[in-house]
Amino acid sequence: MHSGIYTDAAPLLIAAAWTSAALILIGLWTPIAAGVAAVTEAAGALAAAPDFLAHMLVTVIAASLVLLGPGAWSIDAHLYGRKRVI
Repeated sequence: MHSGIYTDAAPLLIAAAWTSAALILIGLWTPIAAGVAAVTEAAGALAAAPDFLAHMLVTVIAASLVLLGPGAWSIDAHLYGRKRVI
């Protein structure tokens, strides 16, 4: 069993990961939720988890979602309008 900050904050990190995953799934507050997901997955990767590469893969995907933003059929696009990069 690892001791340290990750095991002490595990319930908070798990709750943040589930909440951000649900927000990304429905497309609400996508950049913020993806940022939270990237931070929680990076914390999981740095906590000496056995699946380091899986955590890093999800971290990179979440970080790219922060930069790309929501999709055309997301709630964000309906609330705030679709932004096209030309």
